[in-house]
Amino acid sequence: MYCNNSLLIAKPLSVQAQAIRVQWPGFAVGVAGYKLKAVGYLQPTSRSITYTVQIVYPIGDKPEITLLNPKIEKNFKGEMPEHLYSEERLCLYRPIYGEFKPSDLISMTIIPWTSLWLYHYEVWHITGDWLGGGEHPF
Repeated sequence: MYCNNSLLIAKPLSVQAQAIRVQWPGFAVGVAGYKLKAVGYLQPTSRSITYTVQIVYPIGDKPEITLLNPKIEKNFKGEMPEHLYSEERLCLYRPIYGEFKPSDLISMTIIPWTSLWLYHYEVWHITGDWLGGGEHPF
């Protein structure tokens, strides 16, 4: 959790779910208890394939983003992308910098950042270099 009072400042999951449904109609969104789950399709560019992604967000905590289809693959150098957490969850930002806060809308942050990550993933497959900047997790 970000802090002890993160639930007090977190956007309600019903608000998060509705914002995703409105801004990203290709996503199926469900809320159970204190957790939101969204599964949908992203195509970073018109020449990109369509990816299926899953976002699991326990309210007040860090969203976990997973590429469901296609699965993450090594590049032509036989390397996996550095910008991954364990279990091949996408690293979109560093939580220690507060770039995503529980008061932020996932539809305005996490989903666009996921699309951008996928774009850089495609370029990385071609060049072997991650051109999206950032820091990779330890």
